[in-house]
Formats: sequence, C-alpha cells, structure tokens
Amino acid sequence: MYDDILVPTDGSPAATDAIDHAVSLAETYGATIHALYVVDASAFSSIESGSELVIDALEEEGQRAVNEVVDAAEAAGVDIETHVVSGTAYRRILDYVDSEGVDLVVMGTHGRSGVERFLLGSVTERVVRTSDVPVLTIRHKSEDEA
Repeated sequence: MYDDILVPTDGSPAATDAIDHAVSLAETYGATIHALYVVDASAFSSIESGSELVIDALEEEGQRAVNEVVDAAEAAGVDIETHVVSGTAYRRILDYVDSEGVDLVVMGTHGRSGVERFLLGSVTERVVRTSDVPVLTIRHKSEDEA
C-alpha cells in the first residue's frame, strides 16, 4: 500500500511522535522512510551580518532532527533517506512529495489553536489542505494532557 513515507521533521516532540508512527507503518508495508528538514531562513533574510551563522546553525539543527529519524528507522530495520533543504516549509514538503513519488506523509502537529495558530501558521494544515497524497497527522499531547 505504501512504498515511500515522508516524515517532515523539525526536531520537536510532535515530530518524534510522528516518527514512531511512520516507522511502524514502514515496518508493516516494507516502505522506505524519507526524513525531511526544511531550513526556512526567510525570517532571517533581513539580517545583514551573521545570517550565514544563523543558517549554518539551522542546518546543523536539521541534521540532528533527521538523524533522530535515522536512528528510529535503523533500529527497526527500515530503509531511510534523509534530506535537509532550504525554502518555505510547506512548499518544499509538497515539492518533495511530487519529486520523490511519496505515497504518504506523516506529520506531527503541535496542537496550537486560536490566536497562537493564526499568528504562527500551521505547516501541517497547509500540507493537509494541498497535498495530493494522504497526510496522517499525529497530535502531540503535552505532559499535562497525557
């Protein structure tokens, strides 16, 4: 049913929850996991000096985030591909889905609502609304909800 499963990650606890689900699905279907971290440097484009340092730090953070997916996939014996790319997160996720023939996207959601969600936007929501393939969203429950 699924051959290629994309897990966009930002290294957050919500993303970790999504990783667990994606690995389980990959085990079940013999699928390959694709771990993707998008460096969205647009917020830092107005910084003239030091912007390269910020971008380098974000790329290092991205490598740590995809390595978390690698560790989980390798522990389960699942094939894994990783990519750290730059751009607008939801657009790069959708581009990756198209270019790599992804069958399923598994994403964490932070459970924000109201003004916080409006102000911060939701990468997951944009992907859900515009993806041509199924998107499984995994809501992260905070410790006080568990």
